[in-house]
Amino acid sequence: MDGVNLTPLRKIEHPKGGIFHAMKRSDSGFYGFGEAYFSTINSGETKGWKKHKEMVLNLIVLVGEVEFVVHDNFDFFSVKLSKSNYQRLTVQPGLWVAFKGLSHKNILLNLASIEHNRKESESVDLNAFNYDWSEL
Repeated sequence: MDGVNLTPLRKIEHPKGGIFHAMKRSDSGFYGFGEAYFSTINSGETKGWKKHKEMVLNLIVLVGEVEFVVHDNFDFFSVKLSKSNYQRLTVQPGLWVAFKGLSHKNILLNLASIEHNRKESESVDLNAFNYDWSEL
């Protein structure tokens, strides 16, 4: 889907604890830095739909498993991210995004291109688009 990119990320395993890369300035998904924040999502819960007008999202899941769905008003793009499928999901402005927690505990990181500004985004009800969240 145009405006969506998955980037495999480097994991360095170590007996005392691993290192999980997120983003470097030289990465293709880097469009500036506004803020970084963590978000949690409970198992079986879904957040969204939200569309940003300016912000580029860079979403990474380190704890649990999260299904992300991106909608461009025509098609849906879906991916499940976790430690075992450790990738960065980059979503350009103008696309709808929602996500569902699939594990008992889920924590994701967003490396946003701009600082949060609630006037720069739009939200609609989960039922606004015909996506079947039960197909897991």
